[in-house]
Amino acid sequence: MALPKTAVAPVVAERQASMKAMASAAKTISEIFAGKVAYDAAAFKAATETIRRRSGSAMVDAFPADSLGEPSAAKADIGQSQEEFAALARHLESLAAALSDAADDAPEGITEAMRMKPGMAMGSSLLGKRAGGAADSDPSKIPAEHVFHLMLQNCTNCHAKFREKRQ
Repeated sequence: MALPKTAVAPVVAERQASMKAMASAAKTISEIFAGKVAYDAAAFKAATETIRRRSGSAMVDAFPADSLGEPSAAKADIGQSQEEFAALARHLESLAAALSDAADDAPEGITEAMRMKPGMAMGSSLLGKRAGGAADSDPSKIPAEHVFHLMLQNCTNCHAKFREKRQ
């Protein structure tokens, strides 16, 4: 039985809830790095794990071909660019995993080693591709705060390509 165009399929509703959970987790991480909330190792770890568990293959699986386009904001382009979409989802997972590992290494608070250094490039070009060197290919080798910014950039790149802008 086909759903009316205005109805939201369960897979779309689940996907939207997952995206909202990741956005909330990213906000938690952002507020911790910005010093807006006190560092809480368990909250930091939980936020990173929320993103990690919902990325990678879990994210790819959340976008079956028959759920793309209206009424969802997911563009049908995902189906034509499945490998690119999957690469972005896997990259998000690797960045979230690196942040999760950083949480394990910092039970007492944000360490200096976790902080982004002045002059660190964000690592992208005008085309949204990472232009960084070898360190960018291994997120465990760069400060967690930088990894977090790369993660946000990854989300922005994916949404720019695969999410329909809504008013």
